[in-house]
Amino acid sequence: MKLTKTKLLKQNPKKIFFLTSNKNKFKEAEKILNKFGIKIIRKNSKGIEIQSDSLEEIARVCAAKAYESIKRPLIVEDSGLFVDCLGGFPGPYSSYVLKTVGCKGILDLLGQKRQRSAKFVAVVAYASKNKIKIFKGIVCGKISKKIFKGKGFGYDPIFIPDGYSKPFSRIYSIKEKISHRALAFEKLGKYLKGE
Repeated sequence: MKLTKTKLLKQNPKKIFFLTSNKNKFKEAEKILNKFGIKIIRKNSKGIEIQSDSLEEIARVCAAKAYESIKRPLIVEDSGLFVDCLGGFPGPYSSYVLKTVGCKGILDLLGQKRQRSAKFVAVVAYASKNKIKIFKGIVCGKISKKIFKGKGFGYDPIFIPDGYSKPFSRIYSIKEKISHRALAFEKLGKYLKGE
């Protein structure tokens, strides 16, 4: 008997689709969820992303729409960098801002401001039959005054987490344990383990 992906998913309900086109996000999530015996399958996300000031609303709506379409347990993640002195900007628009002005654009906006506190927020929406559960991870820190190349992606070269003197790009092995995404997926893993 030939096993299709559908049959495999029915045999092992801990295989879950992660809708993302971001390979780096997938790798981070995969590493965390593997500890819980949960296998995720990356599915490129070409769905409609709503415009909202709320990461939770974006993740929840996208997960609900995706579940209607594929009818399989799935994960959607949305995250953002919220800079206090910029009124929380770029927030849910972080991906677009990164593509258009990059880390340098954020540093230019901050100029020589002394108040550089910021936070990274990740919201993971898990959709399964008749329910959507939300898991949130937050890491506080500050924006550096220059770009620090190294490992990582996104705003890692300019975000210094509280308690550290280097940005995520220079402490990547630590980032994998303490980041906003790590915290959110850790909560998801614990939830699914108990399901």
